[in-house]
Amino acid sequence: IATEQPPNLAQSAASKLSQMGQRTKQLGNVIKDPDRQKRIILIIVCTALLLDNMLYMVIVPIIPDYLEGLQNAAEHAQDAASHTNSTNSTVPRVAKGNFDLQIGILFASKAILQLLVNPLSGTFIDRVGYDIPLFIGLNIMFLSTFIFAFAENYATLFLARSMQGLGSAFADTSGIALIADRYTEEAERSKALGIALAFISFGSLVAPPFGGVLYEFAGKRVPFLILACICLADGALCLTVLKPFSNRERENMPVGTPIYKLMIDPYIAVVAGALTICNIPLAFLEPTIAKWMEETMHASQWEIGMTWFPAFFPHVLGVYLTVKLAAKYPHLQWFYGAIGMVFIGASSCTVPACKNFGQLMIPLCGICFGIAFVDTALLPTLAFLVDVRHVSVYGSVYAIADISYCVAYALGPVAAGQIVHNLGFVQLNLGMGLANVLYAPALLLLKNVTQMKPSFSERNMLLDDGPTGLYDTIKMEQREKKRKGLCTTIDENGIETFAQRSHSEEESSGGEYA
Repeated sequence: IATEQPPNLAQSAASKLSQMGQRTKQLGNVIKDPDRQKRIILIIVCTALLLDNMLYMVIVPIIPDYLEGLQNAAEHAQDAASHTNSTNSTVPRVAKGNFDLQIGILFASKAILQLLVNPLSGTFIDRVGYDIPLFIGLNIMFLSTFIFAFAENYATLFLARSMQGLGSAFADTSGIALIADRYTEEAERSKALGIALAFISFGSLVAPPFGGVLYEFAGKRVPFLILACICLADGALCLTVLKPFSNRERENMPVGTPIYKLMIDPYIAVVAGALTICNIPLAFLEPTIAKWMEETMHASQWEIGMTWFPAFFPHVLGVYLTVKLAAKYPHLQWFYGAIGMVFIGASSCTVPACKNFGQLMIPLCGICFGIAFVDTALLPTLAFLVDVRHVSVYGSVYAIADISYCVAYALGPVAAGQIVHNLGFVQLNLGMGLANVLYAPALLLLKNVTQMKPSFSERNMLLDDGPTGLYDTIKMEQREKKRKGLCTTIDENGIETFAQRSHSEEESSGGEYA
């Protein structure tokens, strides 16, 4: 029996290795399947967007309290040793107003750097493809989150926050563009982008209670380390599935339209303006509503921490309704966006009238419901506009969308407090609501977008960059024959022949997007 054990062990080990090899092969086949690969890509992008927005909002309950603790410790140290120079302390002793300004600048630094980098990242994405920038962004976000976990002074926190903006400029833009590129049909593109928006909303709304609870019971480092581990896993999945350093797809990638040309496109400009204005209420209320709740309704800390969480559910409902409506009535995307802006405006105007926590939930849910309508309707419209008016490369156009968001979120932490101080909380909300209602009619410019066709010259430009699909390949072959004055036809005997064809006929058969 003893002599028979080694062969049995060897056989079992060999069988296990062969089973592992078969499973690895099956996994490779699953990854190569186009439909499943699209789903995996959607998971990668949604996880990246979730992490980015959780990291954006998780510091809200953590950093002010943590910095205040460092400042109090420094003040006690100064009182205990008055002969010590104040510059040697970890956090300098500052007035309350200056401390609030420091917090505002720290919160805004992410959006400001993201705003500055986005024009460059959009062009970079158009040149090298979507996978490398996504992988770069995930790596920078991982480093940023790791620095957040171990930062012990304001300068290091500011560095980590700014690094997050740099990573977001690559990861967010390339992720959304990758979804638009892989999901080519309008219905499935709207659905995929709607799912991504739901993850953005979930990350933004669940992060404050997530960070607050873990900070209270486990310390500052734990929430950031958890997010860093998820980011590392997402980067590994991106490296495995997308293989970002393979050149197989980038060699045939057409040259995208420069970002400055997209910015002066009136249709894209209208969409970008709508994305900025619809996000201003959310961006301006986040840093100001907590203080207003304490002063007017004497809200408890748990109520302030849970202020935005119930709004997640109407946001997801708005995404779901917009996707369903867009699938049934795709020509009314502009109308869904306009309805969303009116909803945001009406809800924003009613916020100051609320007297308790329960009443406040209604307008806040209305704001998030309207934002879901605007984002879900207009983000796919940007991809469609690029398809019919420019080259179907989406890095720069979604960099413009990211810039639109960043304008709102860069101004919010810095300007909102000053507006409330100088004009009042009521005037701030009325102004934001009025801006949304007045901008809604501008979306009428998008009314006939779905009827657009690419002009003959635009289609030539697309085809000159090389065929990107079966349709373009066929049109390219036909054009090569037409340049010689010949056209392929099939006679009644089933024999392929060549016939002369006029240029006017060629123009009339120009490409049209479904």
